[in-house]
Amino acid sequence: MSTTIISVEHLSHRYASTWAIHDINFQIEKTGILGLLGSNGAGKSTTMNIMCGVLNQTEGRVIINGIDLRQHPEQAKREIGFLPQQAPLYMDLTVDEYLTHCAYLRQMGAKTIPQAVEEAKERCGLGHFSSRLIKNLSGGYRQRVGIAQAIIHKPKLVVLDEPTNGLDPNQIIEVRALIREIALERAVIFSTHILSEVQLLCKEIRMIEQGKLVFADSMEAFNNYISPQSVRVEMYYPPTDEVLQQLEGVTKIDRLTEHSLRIYFDGDPNITDRIIRASVQKDWFLREIYLDKGSLDDVFAQLSNRNN
Repeated sequence: MSTTIISVEHLSHRYASTWAIHDINFQIEKTGILGLLGSNGAGKSTTMNIMCGVLNQTEGRVIINGIDLRQHPEQAKREIGFLPQQAPLYMDLTVDEYLTHCAYLRQMGAKTIPQAVEEAKERCGLGHFSSRLIKNLSGGYRQRVGIAQAIIHKPKLVVLDEPTNGLDPNQIIEVRALIREIALERAVIFSTHILSEVQLLCKEIRMIEQGKLVFADSMEAFNNYISPQSVRVEMYYPPTDEVLQQLEGVTKIDRLTEHSLRIYFDGDPNITDRIIRASVQKDWFLREIYLDKGSLDDVFAQLSNRNN
C-alpha cells in the first residue's frame, strides 16, 4: 500500500515569458512535516498555490491521494487544508460563525458541521473563544483560527505558509506544538524562510531556488550539507598566527581567548591530523579539537547560489 499522499510531477509554471518554476518533482508521505524553503521570489508561493488548486500550472501535474488535482479539482481539494500567509479571516464574525462558514464552503454535510467545529476548536485550543469576535483575538489565537479552518474537514494534507510570521516567542512555541500534533495524523507542508523553524519542526526538506528544486532530502542531510570549513582548538601554549598559517590548508586564524582559537582551512579533511601532529612535535599541549559544522544559514546561502 502506497504511503504517498501527494506527488508533484514535472511541475512548471510561466508568467508571460518568464518561468516561475520549472520541472519541480517531489513526493510527500502521509504523516510528518515537510519544510518548503526558498528565498523571496524563488517560486515557493507559486508551487504552493498550484498544489492547493489556487493556480493552474502551465505543465506537469499534482496527484493528491491518487487524484489528479487538475482533472478532478473538487474531489482533490477535499483532501487539502490551506493556511496562506495572510489568514483568510472575517474579523467581524465570531470563532463559531467563521468556522461554520468555512465548513459550508468545504461542502460538509449540515448535520456534521457542529461536531466538526467543536473538534477543530478543541484541537486548536479555541474552546473558550467560541463567541469571541475574531478581531478581538490576539495574533496567536487568530493563527489558531486559521489553522482550525484548514483542518476542519479533516484533510490528508495541510499546507501552512509562514504560520508563525509576526507572532511573539510564546505564541510561536504554542503554534509549533499545535503543528506537531496535527502532523501526527496527516502530512503537513510548512513553508518558511526562517531556518530555525525548519530545524525544530521538519523531518524532510525541499528547497526551491530560481524556480528549480535544489535540495530534496532529510533535515539531517540538510544540516550536514556543507563540509566543515573551520576547526576549534584549545591549547595550553598556542603558537603565533604565522606559525599556524605554515600548516598546509590553513587559510585564517581567529583568536577567541588566550588558549582558544578557530582555525579556518580549505576543506582538506586531514587538517585535524596535521594540527595534532604539530602540537605533539612543538609542545603546544593540545587540550581539545573539534570541527565546526556549517550553520543552517551557511547551508541556505550555498544552496541558494549553487546554480548561479
